[in-house]
Amino acid sequence: MNTAALRELIQNAHLLESRHGHLSRLIQSQLEGLHPSISLAGEDASGTLTRFVHAYIEQVPDFLDAAASVAREAGIEAWIKPVLKLAEQFFLTPPTLLDGHDGLDALLDEAYLAHRLVEEVNDRYIAHFNQPLIPLDTTVANLVAHQLIGEPFANQLDEAVHHAVDGMLDDGAFASDAAQSYRARLNDPQVVMAWQQWPCLSRQFGVELRLR
Repeated sequence: MNTAALRELIQNAHLLESRHGHLSRLIQSQLEGLHPSISLAGEDASGTLTRFVHAYIEQVPDFLDAAASVAREAGIEAWIKPVLKLAEQFFLTPPTLLDGHDGLDALLDEAYLAHRLVEEVNDRYIAHFNQPLIPLDTTVANLVAHQLIGEPFANQLDEAVHHAVDGMLDDGAFASDAAQSYRARLNDPQVVMAWQQWPCLSRQFGVELRLR
C-alpha cells in the first residue's frame, strides 16, 4: 500500500484549502439544506460538520494501513488486498469524472469513492456470508457525504463504485472452495479483535441520523 502518497495528497489539499477555502464554502452552502434527519451535535454546526469531513478524508490512509496489517496477520490478504488497492487507486488515479476537481473538496469525492467501495463490497459479502468482509460502519457517514457532494454528481460516483465492484466480484467468486474456506476465518477472534478499533465514524464526530 502506498498510503504515504495518500497522506501527502491530503496534506497538500489542506494547504490549498487554507488559501482558497473551497471546502469551507461547500459546507457553509450545504448547512441550511441538510436533510432534517441529519443531527449535528453542539452549537457550532459548521465546526462539527467540518471536523467530520476532515476525519472522513483522513481516515482513508489510516484505515487502509490497518486493514492491510490485519489481512496479513490473519492470513486473509488474498481477499482484502484487491479491495484496498482499488480504494487507494481512487485517490492516486481518480476516475475521469473527477477531472478539474482539486483541494479538500475533491478529496471528499475521492474519500467517498473509497468508503463506498468498502460499503458495497461488504454488502456483497453480507449477502453471501451473512457478515461483512471488513466490519467498518460507514453507512451514516456515507449518507452525509453523499448529501454534501450533492446530486446528481454523488450518484455518478455511486455508479463508478458499482462498476468497479462488478469487475471484482461475481457470484462465482463466492462459490469457490477458497471462498468457503475463507468464510471460516471471518469469526477468527484475532480478526474480530483487530477490527474493534474502528467505531462508527459519524458518531465519533457528533453526526447522526435521527429517523422517525
